[in-house]
Amino acid sequence: MDQNPSSSKPDRKTVEKNRRYQMKSLCSKLSSIVPPQSHTGAVSLLDQLEVATNYIKKLELNLEKIKQKKNWLMGSSNGGFKPIEIDVNLMGSVLEVILMTGFNCQFLFRETIRMLQEENAEIASASFSVQENAIFHTIHCQIEGSTPEYGTTRIAERLRKLVAHVDP
Repeated sequence: MDQNPSSSKPDRKTVEKNRRYQMKSLCSKLSSIVPPQSHTGAVSLLDQLEVATNYIKKLELNLEKIKQKKNWLMGSSNGGFKPIEIDVNLMGSVLEVILMTGFNCQFLFRETIRMLQEENAEIASASFSVQENAIFHTIHCQIEGSTPEYGTTRIAERLRKLVAHVDP
């Protein structure tokens, strides 16, 4: 009943041979997913591992840059959405409308222009600027009629209702 322990276990030589084979196979797989490098002659295993390591680090840096750019474009505050702010000022018969939006609500400018035209406001100028994760739209228009205050109040209320339906 005495069994030979060496017959049930593979010998060290075989274990080491299998380990080297697995390492070679894994290194080959790793080298196959790394873009080919321009080199002359045979490349050692250590050089292949170094190239793969540098490539992975480069990918990590690129990924981080892409994430930062995405956060900047989406306006990382408020879960990626910049709240919409609106300011309506009457200066004589000139109405100034300032919209502050994130990149998620660029269509609001077009809707504001449409609404101002419905209210018979004659648009004199419209501009925008981008600062960090916000877009500032400024619209100057002429209010016609004998009571520009009334027109301004009505326009401001319509804009607030429009923003209330859009603001996330």
